[in-house]
Amino acid sequence: MIDKKKVTSEKTVLIGVVTQHQDEVKAKEFLDELEFLVKTAGGVSVKRFVQNVEKPHPKTFIGSGKLEEVKRYIDSNHIGTAVFDDELSPAQLRNIEKVLDCKILDRTNLILDIFAQRAQTSYARTQVALAQCQYLLPRLTKLWTHLDKQKGGIGLRGPGETEIETDRRIVRDQISVLKKKLVTIDKQMAIQRKNRGQLVRVALVGYTNVGKSTLMNVVSKSDVFAENKLFATLDTTVRKVVIKNLPFLMTDTVGFIRKLPTQLVESFKSTLDEVREADFLLHVVDISHKNFEDHIESVNKILGEIESADKPVMMVFNMIDAYEHETIDEDDLVTEKTKAHYTLEELKKSWMSKMENNCVFISALHKQNLEDFKSRVYEEVKKIHIKRFPYNSFLYDEYTEEG
Repeated sequence: MIDKKKVTSEKTVLIGVVTQHQDEVKAKEFLDELEFLVKTAGGVSVKRFVQNVEKPHPKTFIGSGKLEEVKRYIDSNHIGTAVFDDELSPAQLRNIEKVLDCKILDRTNLILDIFAQRAQTSYARTQVALAQCQYLLPRLTKLWTHLDKQKGGIGLRGPGETEIETDRRIVRDQISVLKKKLVTIDKQMAIQRKNRGQLVRVALVGYTNVGKSTLMNVVSKSDVFAENKLFATLDTTVRKVVIKNLPFLMTDTVGFIRKLPTQLVESFKSTLDEVREADFLLHVVDISHKNFEDHIESVNKILGEIESADKPVMMVFNMIDAYEHETIDEDDLVTEKTKAHYTLEELKKSWMSKMENNCVFISALHKQNLEDFKSRVYEEVKKIHIKRFPYNSFLYDEYTEEG
């Protein structure tokens, strides 16, 4: 029987690098996020190791000296897991494992593990299983460390190579089976989308843990699972919403994250099809997060990758109730005022002011400014609806009066 207390308190160390492309501030931000990922997965991070390098070491990600420092700490503090804040190559993984002699996870593996925990439906589980198999395939050799001394090559092909190839074949076969299963489910989902008729489709997109599911629950009066953890929602949820008698479909989608594993983008293709086929996007942002502008950039990048960057979009700045700013004493003539010192009103007058009617500020949790949000969404949906059904556009005045 699994001891749940031990599972939830698995001790880990986090390892990252400062490079020419990732300064100290950015490295700290990524490690903060990695710590949240570890917490979401059921672990606890007890120490961070950061090394300044021009670029990650091709063999061990960090230098040998720093790796030995990590090993000493792991051994003396009985740490079971080391988590690296980047995807490790198969060679790096194998080399690091030999030195540290503990469980090694990289950012990709950790995210895949969280997805595996969170997947509820057969479809989501199939998508995650495919991503895991694609990640595992080039890394299978590390499973056969007991055969290290049996070298392959001409005339020296021993049982080690045979077992590895057998294992690879099993995983390849599994990938093939999962892909076929996804194709079948994809066709079923395509039919479902087609059967929804010509109702306008609105998709909620955004970084993970920004309140999309909470907003979905409030607007659609439904009960979509929402939790203060990363990737609380994996399964796409579609609800019919009516604002001022105008019906449309609202979709809650999986949250994005920086350094999103390519395997997940590929395996969650159909889930992302909900975004591709949407008529209008609501880009939800946690404005209380200090890195919310980076989150916006990351989401826009992924929208570009899935060919959805040119869709009509409205920015929904959520969690205004949690927004905080640093204050400067009136007598302080040294400290330079930056974005960190902006009040919410000052922030609205910054680059956001150029967005005009394409942004709204709300708190989904405390239902602040939701009427303004609904009114803005109604106007955008109405524009699309009129183009699609011009013959009944005269009804909108009646809708507004009745609503």
